[in-house]
Amino acid sequence: MGVEELYALYKKYPVVCTDTRTISKDCIFFALKGENFNGNTFAEAALEKGAAIVVIDESKYKKNDRFIVVPDVLDALQHLANYHRRQLKCPVIAITGSNGKTTTKELISRVLSGKFKTHATKGNLNNHIGVPLTILSAPPDCSMLVVEMGANHLKEIEILCAIAMPDFGIINNVGKAHLEGFGGFEGVKKGKGELYEFLSTHHGCAFVNGDNPHLVEMVKQRNVKRKIIYGTGDSADCRGILVSSFPFLKVEWTAGHNEGIISSQMVGEYNFENILAAVCIGNHFGVDSREISKAIESYVPDNSRSQVVRRGSNTVLLDAYNANPASMEAALKNFSLMEGKNKIVFLGEMAELGNESEAEHNNIVSMLKRFGFEKIILVGKNFSKGHESLPALYFPTSSEAAQWTQTQKISDATILIKGSRSTKMEAVLESL
Repeated sequence: MGVEELYALYKKYPVVCTDTRTISKDCIFFALKGENFNGNTFAEAALEKGAAIVVIDESKYKKNDRFIVVPDVLDALQHLANYHRRQLKCPVIAITGSNGKTTTKELISRVLSGKFKTHATKGNLNNHIGVPLTILSAPPDCSMLVVEMGANHLKEIEILCAIAMPDFGIINNVGKAHLEGFGGFEGVKKGKGELYEFLSTHHGCAFVNGDNPHLVEMVKQRNVKRKIIYGTGDSADCRGILVSSFPFLKVEWTAGHNEGIISSQMVGEYNFENILAAVCIGNHFGVDSREISKAIESYVPDNSRSQVVRRGSNTVLLDAYNANPASMEAALKNFSLMEGKNKIVFLGEMAELGNESEAEHNNIVSMLKRFGFEKIILVGKNFSKGHESLPALYFPTSSEAAQWTQTQKISDATILIKGSRSTKMEAVLESL
């Protein structure tokens, strides 16, 4: 079956599912394969649960005409998404980066919603499956599509750009994330830079953080002619000033004749550039300055991303969704500047650093020596060496750290909980 015929079915059944646990009535189920499962084996169950059509790539599972056989299910999903993208009349904005791209995406989509019927990536469905699903969930009449793109190795962003065909793009930062897959920091820059390459080739427009020398260099190297600069410099098209950061970020901004003051509900100076990116994009698309500020002020971080949580008399900064050397350093510096007494740090190990893992974890230990926090608790095998030089406790797992925490009766403390998702540092919060 060709993509045009498949698209005709999609127009009749415009909901796409890939998991039998979340089947919607009259959806099209795509029987994807993974390392430990074969979606073809679930196709019949998907029909029984309410799917209208199932797309498979092993003909032996076909039972009737409601089974559509294609050469490769993932390829069919991606081609269908690209076909739908070509029918959409709205601008597409792509977002990638090493840290904070989901927060940036949330801010941008909220700002644009003040003027446009905006559709955006749900959660962090930002990979080779999530991006097609995001596009296919966009209604025909949406007037702005915001697509988050994640990657942990080269050529991923290139593939996602080929599917989503963005008109605009933003790389919010580049840092030491997924070093194992990218082969080092230069590989990260090259991989994320694939978005700039697409924009350059297709005459797209890049929103560029002028305060980040890596991004300024990258966009210049790829000869992106259309670019809009945001930052703190006088020459920026959209200029921001961080007025204060305690307890929450307060930002003043100007862009041409437009200006505003934002009193956010966000912590961490590292979120200043995320706020300014959303302001810049909203201003470019003509969102009223008051609506821009209002949208950002209404955003409250959730899902373990820079959340401020109260536990009894304790104030907890929970940032346990992701961790890499860049975000870990930013979080520790920000926490050291925060007002508060009896500061306690719980750090979970960083994942996907490959051969640089030991050195990067040692760098974090060295950094901790400078800050003088009252208590330091390190979690995960990558922190098992080197922590002896600190006045720190070490636990192999977050559950063991949580058990220790329950015995301490911690009160009147300011606490940072930070770690990679795989370390499950939220267990510590639950123990407070």
